[in-house]
Amino acid sequence: MYKVFSVTDNFKLPPSEFGNDINKVATHILQEKYEGLLDPDVGIVLAIYGIKDISDGIIYPGDASTHHKVNFSILTYKPEVDEVDIGIVTELVDFGAFVRMGPIDGLVHVSQITDDFISLDKKVNSFVSKNSGKSLKKDDIVYTKISTISMKKSIKDSRIALTMKPYGLGKVEWILAGSKKKESPKGGKPAVAAKSSKK
Repeated sequence: MYKVFSVTDNFKLPPSEFGNDINKVATHILQEKYEGLLDPDVGIVLAIYGIKDISDGIIYPGDASTHHKVNFSILTYKPEVDEVDIGIVTELVDFGAFVRMGPIDGLVHVSQITDDFISLDKKVNSFVSKNSGKSLKKDDIVYTKISTISMKKSIKDSRIALTMKPYGLGKVEWILAGSKKKESPKGGKPAVAAKSSKK
């Protein structure tokens, strides 16, 4: 889930930046400090924006820089269990498919791709089901649900397990095919027996 937080922090303006646009300098300094960080409480920091209310600078003895308080907004992404996301398949391996969801990849284990028996055909680099004809390849767009999350101090060490087995998930083609099967033969509503109002 994407969220926006309002943050107040301090930053140090070095003498080399005196005379430059302080908003641009503050943005750059705060981007280097925050963007890409993973915080268990707020998630992954994606962007810094909305710099405002920069205070007058304070100079401390022995430090030529000026110190300022500033307010700004951060855009974060924090995955949550049972959340449904749309993503893109980035890699196929024998045990499943990696799906990119915003700034992080999750793994759909081969047992969670579909109810059909499916296996990786390395000749065509695609997961293929012999019974239903379903296939999954790199760059496919898929709907997934988050099953489990293990967030560490870095994105690289974090793990997200996904599933595409429940109805309404997977490739769009699978979802559309499944919805057609649930329709009545003529595409209308099921017939309902009506009682006569005549006495």
